[in-house]
Amino acid sequence: MSYQVLARKWRPQFFEDLVGQEHVSQTLKNAITADRVHHAFLFTGARGVGKTSAARIFAKALNCQTGPTTQPCGVCPSCVEITNSQGSDVLEIDGASNTGVDDIRELRESIRYLPSQSRYKIYIIDEVHMLSINAFNALLKTLEEPPEHAKFIFATTEPHKIPITILSRCQRFDFKKIGLAPLQIRLRHIVDKENIKVEDSGLTIIARSGGGSMRDALSTLDQVIAFCGDQIDDEELQSLLGLVSRSLLLETVRSILERDPGRSLALVQKVDEHGHSFRQFCQQLVELVRSLVILKVVAQPGELIDVGEAELEEINTLAGPASLEDLQRLLAILIRTEADLAISNYPRLTMEMVLVKLAGMPAGVEVATLIKRLEALEAQLASGIPAPKGPAVEKTPAPQAVAAPQPEEPAVKQSAPLQAVDTGEKNWAGLVEFVKNRHKPRISSLLEQSSLLLLELPCLRIGMPGRYFSLADSDMRQAIQSLAVEYFATEVKLEVEKIGNGDKVPLSLHEERTQQESDRQKKLRENAVEHPLVKSALDIFGGKIESVKPIDKGFV
Repeated sequence: MSYQVLARKWRPQFFEDLVGQEHVSQTLKNAITADRVHHAFLFTGARGVGKTSAARIFAKALNCQTGPTTQPCGVCPSCVEITNSQGSDVLEIDGASNTGVDDIRELRESIRYLPSQSRYKIYIIDEVHMLSINAFNALLKTLEEPPEHAKFIFATTEPHKIPITILSRCQRFDFKKIGLAPLQIRLRHIVDKENIKVEDSGLTIIARSGGGSMRDALSTLDQVIAFCGDQIDDEELQSLLGLVSRSLLLETVRSILERDPGRSLALVQKVDEHGHSFRQFCQQLVELVRSLVILKVVAQPGELIDVGEAELEEINTLAGPASLEDLQRLLAILIRTEADLAISNYPRLTMEMVLVKLAGMPAGVEVATLIKRLEALEAQLASGIPAPKGPAVEKTPAPQAVAAPQPEEPAVKQSAPLQAVDTGEKNWAGLVEFVKNRHKPRISSLLEQSSLLLLELPCLRIGMPGRYFSLADSDMRQAIQSLAVEYFATEVKLEVEKIGNGDKVPLSLHEERTQQESDRQKKLRENAVEHPLVKSALDIFGGKIESVKPIDKGFV
């Protein structure tokens, strides 16, 4: 007899054999017992969790000669045919291969006929989401008003692709991923029956490689048996699956938490010597640190983490002295590193530098501690502690010679006429303000960029930068002169000269304002840096001042 893979040999044959799907088994058995069996069922869930097996078991329960029963006999002709996928009244259809409307039309034609020897005609359609829209529409009427002898069982991994009109006519059962502990128990039962010797730690590795899928775990077990024979060694198992040993992962995290970058580098070298993928190494580190975070948050993690009892105790010891903040930072950096390793040309170097960074990172400060410091700082601020004036003079021997106050004096004197327009004083700044109030934005903007060269009425001479001089055509000059005559209430003769970047001319109004704002911002920053409360905040958070905003102008 030809060899039969473990996934087929140990396929569940009864409701009790469905591992991790007790909620589905119990509901289906209750429906049979109460004689409330629906005509259409939808089984959804990840691959290899028992959807098709459950459909076959349910079909045997409905068509068994002793039934309908929750305990099919497994030996009657109907049960045997279903087990061997040879039932004439239980049809298994691959939705991926029969996607067209013609296939569904054939199904609709055959469904009218009574079953040949069974109680029900049962259609199991696997990967039903692969059917076309036209095929779903052709199936819709049959699902709405099916014959009494017909039952439908749909299985899919992607229920969101099924039209809502189909979903609303089915009873939906969501199959869960199988937990690590149930997987281990089932694998132990199988290896004992197959006379395979393997440690519990090895079964944990195989079960974890299944990712919640019984079929994937059994396929891995088949591969391991082919490689190792009847005696499965943990090291050979890890080598075959390309996994880093658990002890090496634990030691790496321990070296990080103990701030030992040298040991971290030595462990990376071991990973490289064993030929492991650095990306997979990082992924396993992410899973381990995630387990540490969960243990810091939840006292009894239960199924939140997939580890055995011995390993749980070991990582619990590792998580003990570490703070939650440090573990969260560690996890965030490792997740980014895993993505970087996918495109890195130097994976070992990338892994080494990240571990050195993590091992050298200072311990995080508890949030509660920061809050206490902030409250103390807030109390100081509320008490009105003034900024010290004396120390600034003592630290800087010659504050009187600082050039910052000096440039402000002429600037203030020149800008004073901006406020003196209402007093009747007639000057250049007042003329620009007058033009602006007359809603001449183009002219006022041009004058703000220009420099006053001479104002001795009736002569008014202004200098325009080269980039604006072309705008001062005859019409523009006439408009400026008319506005100047109106403002000064006397005759004005306007002269416009072109000035270059190297010409020594007075600052324009725009340049004066820019310089004043720059000097003011510089002085504000100096005052902020010297303020004791700002210094305290910088010491607490270890930060730096990015920008200073004057509160008298409002926040932007």
